[in-house]
Amino acid sequence: MEKRETPQHKVFLRAFVYREGSAVAVDCIVRELSDIGARLKFSSPKDFAGFLDLHIPIRGQSFHSKVQWNEGDEVGVAFHTTTSTATVEIDLDRRVDRLESEIALLKKVVKQLQKCAEPKPEAA
Repeated sequence: MEKRETPQHKVFLRAFVYREGSAVAVDCIVRELSDIGARLKFSSPKDFAGFLDLHIPIRGQSFHSKVQWNEGDEVGVAFHTTTSTATVEIDLDRRVDRLESEIALLKKVVKQLQKCAEPKPEAA
């Protein structure tokens, strides 16, 4: 049996998911909720990846979340910001995620450039 660090609560809450960079909401139902994540159920299978924003209007909560798994019409997310946050904080969290991705990409480019700049041994 799977052991979880935080208790999950079975719920049935209407929510909206916003993909990063999109203002279009996708309806879903929050089926399980914990302090660190949620299980979302959609009307049809979804292929979400990366980050998304989850808004639960009845609770006045919004979470910047990272998709952990997709299975048919259900998606598991881990909250990147683990408390109810204001829109400003979510925007800040998005910028931090984007900058971290850019830093990782730049590090790869620097390594490739260093590798290309290494002197090649001359043939004897």
